[in-house]
Amino acid sequence: MIRVTVWNEYRHERHNSEVKAVYPEGIHGQIASFLHEAGFGVKTATLDEPEHGLTSEVLDHTDVLIWWGHMAHHEVDDQIVEKVKQRVLNGMGLIVLHSGHFSKIFQSLMGTSCNLKWREAGEKERLWVISPGHPIAEGIPEYIEIDHEEMYGEHFDIPEPDEVIFTSWFAGGEVFRSGCTFKRGNGKIFYFRPGHETYPTYYHKQVQQVIINAVKWAKPVKRSYPVYGNAKPLEKILSEE
Repeated sequence: MIRVTVWNEYRHERHNSEVKAVYPEGIHGQIASFLHEAGFGVKTATLDEPEHGLTSEVLDHTDVLIWWGHMAHHEVDDQIVEKVKQRVLNGMGLIVLHSGHFSKIFQSLMGTSCNLKWREAGEKERLWVISPGHPIAEGIPEYIEIDHEEMYGEHFDIPEPDEVIFTSWFAGGEVFRSGCTFKRGNGKIFYFRPGHETYPTYYHKQVQQVIINAVKWAKPVKRSYPVYGNAKPLEKILSEE
């Protein structure tokens, strides 16, 4: 069983009645619900828990970490960010959702500002599948249509992705690389754009399917990890005469 931890700030849902009406159990609760139904072992963690809920024990028992953040990126402790980063480099999968593009962990792993254009106008988003053979796109039709979403537009200041799985078009005319994969160390990362807190995006069955597929793709590879540092020779080295 793949072990998933869903991390969320859990601030909007407690302080904004509009968001609470959409996600009464929190965004993390909704994501955890459909992942549990898909057969994963799921736990949740939130910003205001001790160590943001990301203790060493939790991370040691997490195969894939899902991250949603927006209004309190600056409150995430740098030591926790570094601990998560090291786990990713050691093989833990990371899925960063929506405004998590500005999270400390994503910026640290990307090495760029991760900035973009945005507009909150509740416009239509159409996510085109541009890599139909990729496992993250399994079971997804030619495009996913979301009736109301926040717009993100290019230029998206990220390193060149290893793969772009989805490209979004918005009713206002912008486009955006909305599903990008990266490898860092031994870990795999997937950034997926949809998920503004005032819209019911995480109830959308095709959005759920993408996240389910991404968890399966991002899980660690079962193998011994490389050993670094000074190494003894595998063969006898003949001394120079």
